[in-house]
Parts: sequence; C-alpha cells; structure tokens
Amino acid sequence: MSRLLQWLFGRLPIGWLQLTHSRTRFAAAIAGVAFANVLVFVQLGIMNSMAIATLKPYDFFNADIMISASDANSMTEGGNVARQWLFQAQADPEVTLGTGIFVGNTNWPRPTKTLGLTSFGIDPTLPDFLSPVLKPKLATLQLNDSAILDMATRGLPPEEAAAIRPQTPASFEVSGKTVTLYDTFQGGGGFGGDGYMIMSDQTFLSLFPARSSAAPDHILLQVKPGADPEVVSVRLRDLISDKSLRIRSYDQAKADDLSYQQTKRPTGIIFGFGVIIGVLVGIVIVYQVLSTDVADHLSEYATFKAMGYPQKFFLGIVFEEALILAVFGFVPGVIVGTGLLVGMKKATNLPLAMTWDMAAIVLIGTLVACSLSGAIATRRLAAADPADLF
Repeated sequence: MSRLLQWLFGRLPIGWLQLTHSRTRFAAAIAGVAFANVLVFVQLGIMNSMAIATLKPYDFFNADIMISASDANSMTEGGNVARQWLFQAQADPEVTLGTGIFVGNTNWPRPTKTLGLTSFGIDPTLPDFLSPVLKPKLATLQLNDSAILDMATRGLPPEEAAAIRPQTPASFEVSGKTVTLYDTFQGGGGFGGDGYMIMSDQTFLSLFPARSSAAPDHILLQVKPGADPEVVSVRLRDLISDKSLRIRSYDQAKADDLSYQQTKRPTGIIFGFGVIIGVLVGIVIVYQVLSTDVADHLSEYATFKAMGYPQKFFLGIVFEEALILAVFGFVPGVIVGTGLLVGMKKATNLPLAMTWDMAAIVLIGTLVACSLSGAIATRRLAAADPADLF
C-alpha cells in the first residue's frame, strides 16, 4: 500500500504512515466513516424506495393528461372530480379519449393478517388506458365482482399468489360481497398499503356503494399523436369551467406527487434529515480523527514548517489522510449497507436496493466530507508560529 501511495503522490506517503502508526485508532476511524456511510445508505435506500413506490401506480395506466381535485396531492389522495368535466375536456380538438378512474382501499382478512389493498376501478372497455402489461389481463375484469391482484402483495405467500389463475381463482369477502381474483400482475407493496388490486368500475362501485359513477377520483385523457400534453393542459384550464381543478400532464402529475411525498409528507422529511445527519456524523468523526492526528504531530509539522515547507505540503498530508479514510470507510460501508437493504426488503417487501447511483453519490459525498474535515483540521496548523509549537 505504501508503494502504491508513494507512486500516486510522488512522495513519501506520510499521511498513510501516520494513520497506520496506531492501528487501533485507524480501525476505529474506518469504522466511524463506515457507520456514517451505512446510515446514509439506509436513508437513501428508503427514500429511493419511497420514490419507486410513489410512482408505481402511475405505471399501471397509459395517459397524457390527468385531471384531479384541488386537494389531490397524490394518486391515492384527494377529493372526487365530476364526470361532466370529462365531457367538457373532450370538446378540445386534440383530446381523443378520456376515462375516469376510482381509487379506494379494501381489506382482505386472512388468518394471520388483514391485507390492505389499494384498489383501482377502471372502465374495462377502454384497454388503451392500461399499461401493456395489464392490457392482456383485462378480459377477466368483464366478469361481475372480479379483480386482478398484485402478486407482490406484502403478507401474501408467493406460492399462493402464483396459484391465482383463471382456472384456479381465489375469493374473499369485502363489504358483504365476494370478490373473485382471476389473475395477478407485478406491482409491489408501498408505504400506504400492502399491494394493489384492479377491478372494473362497476365492481368498484358495488364494493363502495357510497361512491357515485358521476364522481371518479381522477380523469385520464389521451391526446392526438404529436400533440403536446402541456399545451393541451393549458388550453383545458381555460376550457373547463371549474377553475379549482388540477389539470396537468401525466408526467407533471407524477413529478408533483413525488415532490409532495419527499418534501411535504413527514416520512420524506424524516428520511431527508436522516441523510443530513449521516453526513454530519461522518464529518464530525473524520474531523476528530484528523484534528487529533494534527495535534499529535504538531511538533513534527512545526519542524517542517521551520524548514520552509509551504502550507500546501501540510494540506497534502491531511487530505491524503482524509482520502484514505474516505475510501477505506466506504468499502465496508457499501457492503454492510447493501446487506441491510436486502434484509429490509425481505422483511417489508418494499423496493429497497443498492443502486450504482446511490453508491456513486455516497462515495463522492464521503470524499467531499472527508476533504472538508481535513481542511478544517489544518486551520490550527496554518495559524501557528513554528516558534510557539516547541
């Protein structure tokens, strides 16, 4: 290692030799940086999974514009929208098709746990509004009180989910009615429910008798090929009489939902603070190690300073130590962080995973934080007079 660092820096690796002089302290410093890395990895992993889970239901549908109530901050929240605005929107020459979707929560009581399912009611006669994955499964929704289930529903054994097929359906009671599951699709549990279920709008209304077919949760629109959904959305805001409605492109609705979850909801704010705290912990740990190292070798540094070595020479040594701690702390941090995310995914069925982007961000952040700590640690040395150091 010394030869490699000597080749890289073009001089004796003083920083490496000072760090390894006390192996116990060196190991403790690496453990501290690794701990901060693990903390950030877990928080980033949860934030990333929250983003994936937030956008997942949007992947079920194929739309260009979404009309929602003024308080609809997400796909699964907010009031209803009068269906009459769908007909008014279709007066626009570039709107080709529209439909309403219903959203509600249903419970599947099971012997060990009641599964909470975010349920969507759609018009089965309009397959173009469904994703290519869901479109082939639409035929079964034409049957009364039928539905298709998210195969990744949290708490549902995979073998039981795999057994749900048109030849071997599964049934359960909801609001005194029997819902029959004929097929499954790939969804994934989120933070608001254990999984998803899709049914026809008629089945949905039979399960939620208080709901009206004239008031879906959202209205989805498709526009002519080549038409800009943003431009059409602006036009629809002038066309539709109810000015309180949120009329946005489908992509903008997804972006708004994600921003709301990350910056307005308590979970997103807490996880964001977790990342900041992890960074601060790393900076403090590395600063303490480097500051102590500078104090322990102050007389040696003073000797060099009296001999005429410039300030950048000392900065080079401290930055060398900071970079060594960053790299050596990152490696165990990414290994432990990956293991924790894998374990948490198995326990919660949330889309938790280590990604290359996360690893790159944390590595760069660790290098920056360690360099910052090193720069702070050299302030005392920069202001010192060699005559005062002996």
